Amino acid sequence: MGRMNQATSDQSAAPREPEITDLGHDVFQIDTRMAGYDGITAGYLIRGSHPCLVETGTAPSAPVVIGALDALGVGPADLATIVVTHIHLDHAGGTGDIAGHYTDAEVVVHERGARHLADPSKLMASARLVYGDALDSLFGELAPTPAGRIRAVDETGSIDLGDGRRLDSHHAPGHAKHHVGLLDSVSGDLYVGDAAGVYIQETGDLRAATPPPDFDLDQALESLRKFGALKPARLLFSHYGPVDAVDETLGRSAEEILVWVEETRRARGVSQDLDHAAAMVAERTKHRYAAFRDGADEASAAKLRQITGTTANVAGIMRWLDKSDPAAQSPPRA
Repeated sequence: MGRMNQATSDQSAAPREPEITDLGHDVFQIDTRMAGYDGITAGYLIRGSHPCLVETGTAPSAPVVIGALDALGVGPADLATIVVTHIHLDHAGGTGDIAGHYTDAEVVVHERGARHLADPSKLMASARLVYGDALDSLFGELAPTPAGRIRAVDETGSIDLGDGRRLDSHHAPGHAKHHVGLLDSVSGDLYVGDAAGVYIQETGDLRAATPPPDFDLDQALESLRKFGALKPARLLFSHYGPVDAVDETLGRSAEEILVWVEETRRARGVSQDLDHAAAMVAERTKHRYAAFRDGADEASAAKLRQITGTTANVAGIMRWLDKSDPAAQSPPRA
């Protein structure tokens, strides 16, 4: 996820009822209200004999998620599994706090992210360098999860949801080295994390998510091909919500990534100054998004910028280009 602006909403207001959407098949979407915003990051409960939470949201979102699980009848001793698609703080920042509340729950993550859930110190130090003081209001502090409660998965893995139902994990790098997609054997839902980009329900916009340090074009496209081969019935975006048009959406996701890489490559040929390159890419891509067109609701435009920042996307692609295409570099940055 790209760098977000600090929330302007009144987070001191009285607590609100959890925003829960029944998606069928005993799947419930939970608005985690990241940084006080609605519709930014979703967690999902698969309710059954072995209830499973997919994505925790940020640390400050943990009380919101716990309240939603309580409203759905999942008590402290009931949650069987907590699984995250990757360890970026908007997806996994609440893992330690939620694991501390649901003390019987196993925590599942890709093996490359497992050590950071057990000892978040390096992850938090890196995030602090990027976000500074805004880190506290945006993401909070990732609390450690006891190592003995973490189960690491590699290329594939399986989570028992009870009654013959399972959630199968599939390694899906490109956005992050430790990213997985998760396929529900009963509903056919595929939890795509950030591997397919971010989706704005209000406008139907789909935008690439290519932040540093892990973005890799070939891996990102291969992960999308892998998702298509799984033949899911529906895509569930962490940002934000369900999409039924699976093949069309995965095709759009690939197109978005390719457009952003090409525009960043063009901008990099003019200037390697990140802010200049990002401004060029923003101008050249804005026509692709309904949220940025004349007459569009400014709230939708603000949401799209908050979920996926242009500068972060361009920085991730430029880092990849520096490694994969060094001969095409412009003169060094001033």
